[in-house]
Amino acid sequence: MVVSKVFIDTFGCTFNQADSQIMAGNLVENDFEIVNSIDDADVAIINTCYVKQPTESKVTNRIQKLRDQFPELKIIVSGCMVEIDPKKLDKIAPETSWIGPHQLNKTTNVVKTTLNGEISRECGFSKDTKVGVPKIRFDELIHIIQICEGCLGACSYCCTRFARGKLNSYPISEIKKEAKEALLDGCVEIQLTAQDTAAFGKDTNEKLSDLIKEIANLSKDPDIKNDFRIRVGMMHPNNIGDDLEDLIKAFKQPNVYKFIHIPIQSGSDSVLYDMKRGHTVKNYMKIVNRFKSEIPDITIATDIIVGYPTENDLDFKKTADLLKDLKPGLIHISKYRHREGAPSSVLDEIPHEVMKKRSKYLTEIKSEITQDENKELLGSVQKVLVVEKGSKGGFIAKTDSYIPVVVEDVVIGTFVDVKITEVTSTYLKGILI
Repeated sequence: MVVSKVFIDTFGCTFNQADSQIMAGNLVENDFEIVNSIDDADVAIINTCYVKQPTESKVTNRIQKLRDQFPELKIIVSGCMVEIDPKKLDKIAPETSWIGPHQLNKTTNVVKTTLNGEISRECGFSKDTKVGVPKIRFDELIHIIQICEGCLGACSYCCTRFARGKLNSYPISEIKKEAKEALLDGCVEIQLTAQDTAAFGKDTNEKLSDLIKEIANLSKDPDIKNDFRIRVGMMHPNNIGDDLEDLIKAFKQPNVYKFIHIPIQSGSDSVLYDMKRGHTVKNYMKIVNRFKSEIPDITIATDIIVGYPTENDLDFKKTADLLKDLKPGLIHISKYRHREGAPSSVLDEIPHEVMKKRSKYLTEIKSEITQDENKELLGSVQKVLVVEKGSKGGFIAKTDSYIPVVVEDVVIGTFVDVKITEVTSTYLKGILI
C-alpha cells in the first residue's frame, strides 16, 4: 500500500500548534505519514493564524507562494483564517480545501477527498473535546494541553474570537489524565494553553487554580518518576476574579513556572474602555502586585497595543509610565492594525509614523527594563530545565521564572544547576556547576 505523506505548516500561538498536533494524530491513526519537508509531501496543510496583520500577510504570502512553487501539490488551509476571512481565502486560493479549527476530527476525510481531486471544506462550530484525542507531539519532551477553547471577552480589536467562539472548557479529570500519560511518556514540561486560561471553568464550575494544583500534584504519583514543570498560558485580568488568592497558591507549587502572562494592552483607562477590555489599570495592578508580593521572583509577561485609534499622546504617556512602574520581564509590543470583522475597524487609524515612533520608544523602555532585571541575576546559581537546542549553538534552558539561559554541554530534558555569567536584554548565559 502506498502511504500518502502530509506536511503541516503551523503559524501562530501554542494553541494553534496543539491543533496541528491533533490533525497529525488524526492522520497517523488513519495510516498517513507526517513529513518534515514540503518537498516530500503529497498534501500540505497550512494552519493559519489571523490575530495580527503581519501574520495575515505571512499566511497569505505562504499560500500563494506554495501554489506557484508546487503547482501539483494539494493544499489544505486550516486554522483561524477559514472562519474569519473565507472571502479572501477563496479569492487567493479558490481550489483549496479547508479545515475549520472546530473540525479537526474530520482532517483525514478532508485529506482523502482532496487527494481524490475534489475540494472539501469543513467549517463551523462544535463542542468536540480537544483533550484525550490522538496527538503527535512535535517536541517529544513538551506536551501542550488545550484546557478550553473560546473566550468570554468582547475586545473591540480582536477577530480571533470569531474563529474560536464561545467558551468551552474541558473537564479537569480528562486534562489531568492526558497530563499523566504525557509524563509517563517522558515529557518534562506540560503547557496549559487557551485563548484565555483564566476563563477556564467559568462555564463548568471548575477553577484554573484547582486544575494547576491537580497537575502539579502528579509529582506525588508513584508512577511518575521524572521531575517536570508546568507553564500556564495567557490570563485575561478580567477573568481572574475571586480565584486570585488560590491561583497564587497554585503558582507557589515548586513544579509550576513562576511566570504569568497577563496582557494590559494600554496604560490608559479611557483606551481600555474603548477596547472593551472590561478592566482598569487599577484592577490590573492589584492582581500583578499581589502575585509579586507573594512570589517576588515571578516573571510578568504583558502585551501592549500601540496606536489604538483613540489613543492620544497622553494615553500613550500613561502606557509608557505604566511599563516603567510595572517592569515586566517580557513585553509583547504590537502596532494596531484593523482586523477583519473587529468593531474597531470602523475607526480611523492614527498616522503610521506616529505609531512607529511610539512603538520605537516602548521598545527602548522594554530593553532597559529586561536588561536591568536580568542584571540582578548575574552571578546567581539557577536550577534550569534544558528544553531545546539553540539556533546559534549551545542549548536553551529555562529558569524557574521561565527566563531563557544559554548553556553548553547539557542534555535536552534534564535539570541542571548553572551559574549565570552573562546577561542581555533577552536572555542569560550560564555555565554548569
